[in-house]
Parts: sequence; structure tokens; C-alpha cells
Amino acid sequence: MKSLDVVIIGSGVAALQLAQKIRNDLHVIIITKSDMRSSNSYLAQGGVAASLSKEDDWALHLQDTLNAGRYHNEERVVEALTKEAPDLIHELSALGFPFDENTNGELSLGLEGAHCKKRIVHSGGDATGKHLVDFMISQLPKHIEVITNAFVYELLVKRKICYGVKVKKKDETHIIFAKHVVLATGGCGQLFQYTSNSPVVTGDGLALAHRAGAILTDLEFIQFHPTLLYVGGETKGLISEAVRGEGGVLVDEQGISIMKGVHPLEDLAPRHIVAQEIYQTMKQGRKVYLNIQQVARFTTRFPTISKLCEANGVNLEDQLIPVSPGAHFLMGGVKTNDSGETSIAHLYAMGEVARTGVHGANRLASNSLLEGLYFGKKVAQQINKSKDHDVGKRSDYRFEIKKENIQGRLPAKEDIQNRMMEYVGIVRNKANLQDQLRYLNHFHLPQSLDYLSQEEIEIVFMMEISKCITKSALKRNESRGGHFREDFPIEMEEWMKKEIKHEKKGDHDEYIETSQTIRALLH
Repeated sequence: MKSLDVVIIGSGVAALQLAQKIRNDLHVIIITKSDMRSSNSYLAQGGVAASLSKEDDWALHLQDTLNAGRYHNEERVVEALTKEAPDLIHELSALGFPFDENTNGELSLGLEGAHCKKRIVHSGGDATGKHLVDFMISQLPKHIEVITNAFVYELLVKRKICYGVKVKKKDETHIIFAKHVVLATGGCGQLFQYTSNSPVVTGDGLALAHRAGAILTDLEFIQFHPTLLYVGGETKGLISEAVRGEGGVLVDEQGISIMKGVHPLEDLAPRHIVAQEIYQTMKQGRKVYLNIQQVARFTTRFPTISKLCEANGVNLEDQLIPVSPGAHFLMGGVKTNDSGETSIAHLYAMGEVARTGVHGANRLASNSLLEGLYFGKKVAQQINKSKDHDVGKRSDYRFEIKKENIQGRLPAKEDIQNRMMEYVGIVRNKANLQDQLRYLNHFHLPQSLDYLSQEEIEIVFMMEISKCITKSALKRNESRGGHFREDFPIEMEEWMKKEIKHEKKGDHDEYIETSQTIRALLH
């Protein structure tokens, strides 16, 4: 049993930024359930959004973010983020991070969907996430300890105060006391059959927080990326939105543009609109391709995507890349205040696992790495200035490793993924959501996880968060951002700013809606 100052769960950009900014006199451990590079951050092909040109301004970045988020965002948080974005880029540059530059030696700025200006900085063309994570790992302070291939399966909470974690490593259970616990585990893309997410992103942080009694909100808002490489009935990886920003056009098998007349921005419309149009086209039995004929120097500009296509037998000389939508990003999550604090004291959340108020009902392209950089820094500032407190001694707590038999079988991961894609995916309706909720309620989920394997715990976590998402989607009787109900196909004024919150009390999950503007939880 260890006692630490800070436990960081996860190893993406938010976690690494926190590790970079935290005081060097604190004893800090990063725990990741795979290796340090198994994260959505590492897979991010897009770049980082920031108003860096003379023609741009943070207020324009703010407006684009609010518009994409369908004004469900917390405006003051978005304002703070967009104002600080240029400084975050300059900080990385000063540390030596190699952003792509144009022939004049200036930062090369790209355009992506729903942005009114060129403001996306990249590194290595379409390998920004990989380059950023590799760089931040190389900059990791020496006082940061890293534990890989370890699975955090329970938060230790008493009287709404988090004081540590339970961890499984090589079938052994370890208890770690900590003064601060930080969730940076990513989203939940692996709940769905088609996803761009890393295989390890199964909603762990969401389930950890929910089971501990923290508030989750806005789980119905899931962004389905319009363009995943689609070969042999399976998605094989992400085709960045930047391809459309450089001139790529979505067409059907007859070569007809599917976005023409659908939205003023056509192929650069907000992601939920493009994803829904591709989905409806495919439901009609028509294949969808990304025509790259107008993209100059495609293999040079997009080397990662080119290798992905070639590895899956797609001949780029045909200039047609087969695509399909898939789960990409969760806008909701563990509810936090402006400093990443949750409704449980000394428990923080940041990055995709957190509901910070930045993204609203739909994330603006390339705001995710930015959010990780911003909140990694904010959480570090909060922990750095927090007063020291005693998490207690081992004798203060009784830890019982409980054996609980699973009543009946748990479903296979593939069954969960297939059903979530079909019933709670891109296009939703009441009948399908009710059907899925009945299916999920059929299974008994154990309270104690001590004797379960990691795979069994992941399935329990997937089931628990699937149920929360399904309830949220069933409750919100409108369409907004990443949530589309074909039986309620338009935005409804009475749903503006309403949240659907989940808070587990005892064995019961209570969920309520509130019409109040999103507010800090601890103040």
C-alpha cells in the first residue's frame, strides 16, 4: 500500500500536460492500463485550434465553438480556452515542439469543418497527436513515476472525499492512497461497433466516477466522425477532416456529391450533419467515398492516412477512399467546474472523460487536443495551490476484498458494441432506445469487482455507461448537436441549456434534468 500526493489515471495529452506543469516536490504517479502511447491523443490526426493569424481572433474561435456546440456550451469556459489557445501553442514552440511551417518559416495554418478561418496547427501533417505525445513523454519530469499495464478499477471514496484507488496489475490488487486523484482516461468510443478510438477506450473513467457517486452529464452528445476508412464492412481508422479542408469531396458510387444543397458549408458542415447524411446515404444502399482528386500532394500532406489506405488495399490512384461514420468523441462526461474539480472532493477529471462545458452538444474540430492542454494546465494550477491534507492511515479504513458471484452471464463486448451502434448510434428513436434499455436492464451488474478479471470489469463498465447513455438519449426529446432523434428531428427551445445528469446513490442511478445554466459544482 502506497501513499502519494497525486495519482493520474491515463496517459494522453491532458495527463502529460498535467505532469509537465505540476510541482516537482509532489510525489506523482501516472497509471495507464496499457502502454503510454495507447490513447486517443496518440491517434489524433487533426491538429490544435488557435487564433494565430492577423485575420483571426479568439472571439471568432469562440463563436465557431458555440455554433458547433449548438450553444449548449458554457460560454465563459470557451472564452477562457480560446483566449489562452495562442499562448499554449507558443509555450509548446518555446519548448521545442516542431509545428509544421510554411515556406516563409511561419506556422502553417489549416482549415477544418465549421471553422471560419484557417487556425489549425499541425505537426507531421496528419500525425499531430503522435508527435505531441512523443514529445511530451520525452519532456516528462524525472519526479513523475509511470506504471503501465495496470488497471484502476475502483475509486476509494468516503464521505464524498476521494482518497485513493484500487489497481489490478498481473492479477494482484493494490491499494494506493492519494491526496488527489485525476481521471484522464478518455471517452467511450469502444462502446460502438464502428469507432476511431483506441482499443483501450472503453469508458473506464466514466464508470469509475459514476460508481463512486460523481455526477455525469450530457452523455447523449456523442460525436460520430463522418469519415472512417471503411473496408470489408469494418472501419479501419480515421480519415481526418483536414482532407475535406484541403478539397476532398464526399460522393456516392455514381460520383454525385452527397453534401451539395444539404448545408451552406457542404463538405465542411459540422460533423453531426455530415455524419447523418453519410449514414442516410448508406442506409439507402449507396456506398460513400471521399474523392481526393482536388487535394494537392495528398501522400505528402497526409502520410499517415496514405499508409493506412495502402495497408488496407485501397488504391489511392483511384482517388476514392471508401468511408463510413463511427463513434469519435464524447462531449459529455464527468461534470467539472472551471478547474477540473468534480462533485467529489479531491477527484478531478480532464480531457474527453470530463464534461468541462467546452464542447456543448458537438465538438468543434481540433478543439480536443487544445482542451487537453488547457485543462492539464488548469488542474495542475489547482493542485499546486491546494492546501495539504492528510489522507489518513491504513488503520483508518477497512478494506474488504469481496467475492461476488455474477448472476448469469455477462454479454460479449461485440454484442454491446453492435447493439449500441444499431440502437443508440447516429440516428435514434424512442422504440430503439427503449429496446436497448430493456436489453441492458436484463443483466445484473455486480457491485464488487475485486474477483473479476480485467476483461469482465471492462464489460461491467461498458454496460453501466451504455445504460447511462441510453437513458440520456431517451430522455432528451429533441435533436441537438451529436444527438439526433428522428422522432424529434429539430432543436427545441425548451431544451436549450438543459442537462441530463446521472448520480449514483447507493445501488440506484438517479437522473434528472435541469434548466439552469451549467455551473461550478463546488462553489
